[in-house]
Amino acid sequence: DALFRKRKVLQLVSHWSRLYKDFLKEEEHVRSFMKTLYRCVLEDLYEFPTLEKDLKEFQKLLRRRHKQMYQQLSLKENCLQLRGPQTETREVICCVYVSTDSYLSVHTHPSLEAHELLRIVALKMDKAEEDMVLAVVSHTGGAQRRVLQPSDCVYSESLTPQGKLVACRRDLTEILPPLTDSAELSRRPVRLLGINTWDVAAALTHLDWSLFKSIHEQELVYYTLSRVPGSGHTAALSVLLQRCNEVQQWVMSEVLMCVSLNKRVQLLKKFIKIAAHCKAQRNLNSAFAIIMGLNTAAVSRLNQTWEKCPGKFKKLFSELELITDPSLNHKAYREAFKRMKPPKIPFMPLLLKDITFIHEGNKTFHDNLVNFEKLHMIADTVRMIRHCQSDQPGDVEVRASVNYLHIIDNQQTLFELSHKLEPRA
Repeated sequence: DALFRKRKVLQLVSHWSRLYKDFLKEEEHVRSFMKTLYRCVLEDLYEFPTLEKDLKEFQKLLRRRHKQMYQQLSLKENCLQLRGPQTETREVICCVYVSTDSYLSVHTHPSLEAHELLRIVALKMDKAEEDMVLAVVSHTGGAQRRVLQPSDCVYSESLTPQGKLVACRRDLTEILPPLTDSAELSRRPVRLLGINTWDVAAALTHLDWSLFKSIHEQELVYYTLSRVPGSGHTAALSVLLQRCNEVQQWVMSEVLMCVSLNKRVQLLKKFIKIAAHCKAQRNLNSAFAIIMGLNTAAVSRLNQTWEKCPGKFKKLFSELELITDPSLNHKAYREAFKRMKPPKIPFMPLLLKDITFIHEGNKTFHDNLVNFEKLHMIADTVRMIRHCQSDQPGDVEVRASVNYLHIIDNQQTLFELSHKLEPRA
């Protein structure tokens, strides 16, 4: 009976390690656990010689998953293992402020250099690259500005809390004035009107899929339980959540930066069709974000714009709104999502809400015993990620208009633009 239990433990650990793969490789407590278990198996080998076969399988697992640790355990001599350079595959969203109240969101890689980013910003903002520089503005101890050199790596974890990236004129005068005071808005071209709506939806889905596919299901558990805050265990999930929020702000920004009533009506029609196409492409993350962007107060109050929108588009929008209806615990969304075959992209904030509800509504321990029923409920919810990622959509063309979003993140500015477009009666 003891031998049977020991074998079951080894099988469970092996299955767990295969399932979570590289996600566990850098975990200090996992390495410590594996070392302890390995030594225990070696000791048990004297009492249970038939464990030798199981030990060999466990050694294979350690060689594959924890090679450096296995070499340290198995070699008596103290040899230093040189770790080869690891390729950075993590994706990031880099925010470059192009005015006092708006930024350009660039989906990129962490090793992006300043000259590459400046080229993207200049192209998107219709500015001359040679007239601009990138700088880091820090607000700790008074506003300080440091100009980045062309070869500097622009992405840094340290930029987030202390400062932000800004695109400045080369003479280091202030970045562009607030959009509500800018005469350039009236001359601003609306590029989105010239792009096919299916292509935009396909590009959004392609980008969302690349972010969603890189999420490990265990990230949802770390994100909810906040086990190791700021450890990087939820990097991919955080980027997708940021992207969802930015798509919503992008929709608001595009509509409210359009001063022409007729073009604004065309934009409404475009976004309604894009949301419908995203739903058809089984991307409920972007579909949700677009619908919520059109439903925000600053956009929904534009009565003249909505009145000019054709009836069939209003009807389509009303049908799309149903999936965002929170009544009966988001019943409409859950039923629509259940009917969709994978691959599909769920609305991630709602999935996190479900896990948080399970976690906070149930105790983890009862009388010092683990509440496995709660853990099974969390596991069932998290397992949905694996089901949704079980296939991959076909390749589509990714357009720069979707990779680089111009976003107004100041709510006061958005309302000022809204009231300028259609003053309160």
